Amino acid sequence: MKNIPKVIPVFPLSGVIYFPKTNLPLNIFEERYLDLVNDTYKKDKFMGMVQSKKEDDKVYSIGCLGKISDLQKSADGRILINLTGISRFKILKEISNNKLYREFQVDYENFTNDITNNYNDIDANSMIEKAKIFFKRNGLLLNWKEFEKLEHSQRINTLAMIAPITNEEKQKLLESITLEEKIETLESIISFYLHQTSQNNETIQ
Repeated sequence: MKNIPKVIPVFPLSGVIYFPKTNLPLNIFEERYLDLVNDTYKKDKFMGMVQSKKEDDKVYSIGCLGKISDLQKSADGRILINLTGISRFKILKEISNNKLYREFQVDYENFTNDITNNYNDIDANSMIEKAKIFFKRNGLLLNWKEFEKLEHSQRINTLAMIAPITNEEKQKLLESITLEEKIETLESIISFYLHQTSQNNETIQ
């Protein structure tokens, strides 16, 4: 964790919950975030994503650090970037600055496994099988053969990021400290929706 910054620029964005080892394409057009991306790209390419809350300028305390892996500038002034997820962080405090965008001091201590990938072989087969049913019922197509080629934690984070569940539920998954906790929480959420769908179908019949 030595090579990642403790003070980072942060892009608060409502409804976007971003996980380590996933990719997030962003279309940047606001002046403050154009500044953020340009400054970040010149420096170390690290920036944080965190979900904003509805009230005032508040944000959730847990977000995800990403590194800009691709940047394209369009003729109309927009910047298209791809962020590769590195590690979750906990916000400690906001840093005062004279920039248009916000910076925070963050801590990665609870999320060292995001980088070291020091996971035991945790069985996720039951959850993944339920996810396949859940995705199919919601009309979501996923190339499961390609999915199986992903590294174990990457598979779990991908499902957590793209699953058709609420932002609050995705935030809860982001805040799950261990991979085992994340798998259990995601399976519980999916099971709830599958049960709800089954009940609705029985009511209709």
